[in-house]
Amino acid sequence: MPYIGYMDTQAKGPVATEIESRLRLALNPSHLLVMDDSERHRGHAGHNEAGESHFTVELVSTAFIGRSRVDRQRMVNQALSDLLAARIHALCIRALAPGEHSPSGL
Repeated sequence: MPYIGYMDTQAKGPVATEIESRLRLALNPSHLLVMDDSERHRGHAGHNEAGESHFTVELVSTAFIGRSRVDRQRMVNQALSDLLAARIHALCIRALAPGEHSPSGL
């Protein structure tokens, strides 16, 4: 049987789903990837046994055109402010304008 297409088998938890929803609403990205890095931080400070405490987000948005790296991070942080205060311990942000490329290949 031929392969039909890509299937995302990685289930998203409620915090990752909320991050994605908020960033889509606030920044209308053409590319958005939310990765839960929590398991890699097991035993480290800030690790939450319930999971979903450490994340990486990669996004491309026209909202970032002409903005500095710090401004872009502030925009992401603003969209997630209450989650950062209450639920997210660490957030790695890769925020790009269309046409820019990051070391990760985004």
